[in-house]
Amino acid sequence: MANFTLDDVRQRTYKARDAWWTVLLVDPLASRMVKFTANKTNITPNQLTVGALILGLGAGGCFAVGTWPMLLVGALLYHLSFTLDCMDGKIARLKGTGSIFGAWLDYIFDRVRVLACAIALMGGAYARTGNVAYVWTAIAVVFLDMLRYMDALEIYKVRSQMRNKLRDLGAQATTLEAAARAARGEVPGGMGAAVDAELSSAERALGSDPEADMEDRVVGDNPNIALQADFNQKFPWYARVRDALLRGRIRPHLISGIEFQMGVFIVAPLVAAVIPGAIIPVTVLSGIGMMAFELVIIYKFWLSSRAYTKSLGKLERRVEEARAQVPQEELERLSLA
Repeated sequence: MANFTLDDVRQRTYKARDAWWTVLLVDPLASRMVKFTANKTNITPNQLTVGALILGLGAGGCFAVGTWPMLLVGALLYHLSFTLDCMDGKIARLKGTGSIFGAWLDYIFDRVRVLACAIALMGGAYARTGNVAYVWTAIAVVFLDMLRYMDALEIYKVRSQMRNKLRDLGAQATTLEAAARAARGEVPGGMGAAVDAELSSAERALGSDPEADMEDRVVGDNPNIALQADFNQKFPWYARVRDALLRGRIRPHLISGIEFQMGVFIVAPLVAAVIPGAIIPVTVLSGIGMMAFELVIIYKFWLSSRAYTKSLGKLERRVEEARAQVPQEELERLSLA
């Protein structure tokens, strides 16, 4: 058996930034469970993923019954389900046993859990009360969960495409300007550094989204990635808040998909066990909070896309200017004709 320490678990599996719910309410328990599981058992990440789904479905069964004791048990099962869901990724990072199939399974089972629990919680309430608002609330929960994940995946994909485009153009500009200097009989050097500086500035402006791109980074990595320059200029206080939260590994995106799920499937049932009819108000507040923070992410992405467009235009002009100074035969040799 292995001999991982608790410090190993923290350094190699904790994300550099994570949801406050995970940092404060999940990781303290999950890290100790990960240490025991990794050292004393042969349980795989995929088995933990399946276990998380089973507990989630169990929570849904309790929600469907809807009595106050079952709502309490359902909330507890959902929290344990999420804890196991966090453990599968930690075990994979700690032991190097992650796989593409495991990532797919985790994503699909997460969506199944949300769908099942939304139907069970809201459907059970509808069966007891006949209030059709619970049906619409279930649809809204599933829609918001889907929208959040689709938006995050699309932004991540587009950011990657933008960075690749900038780097390709930067490489072309460097090559063409070096060829142009050679054609003029000048000493090599000088302009390449300027292109590199411009490209570096462009990539800093594009930035890495701290609530999306850093999801897979762990504490042992260097988390110092520049935010969008435009956003920092418009909101100088943001960096201070971000840095204060970062010291506790908490990301500024305070109500994300995680807190939304916990609001609907843990907080709402707990409150409803004491105050009947509280499910819809708590769900609505959770949804509003998540969408407010998602709009901030979209706004930051819009700012970075503007910076990207400006930087792309500058690099394209440099490429064309340098291309005009390079003989045709040299362009063909460089495969840039």
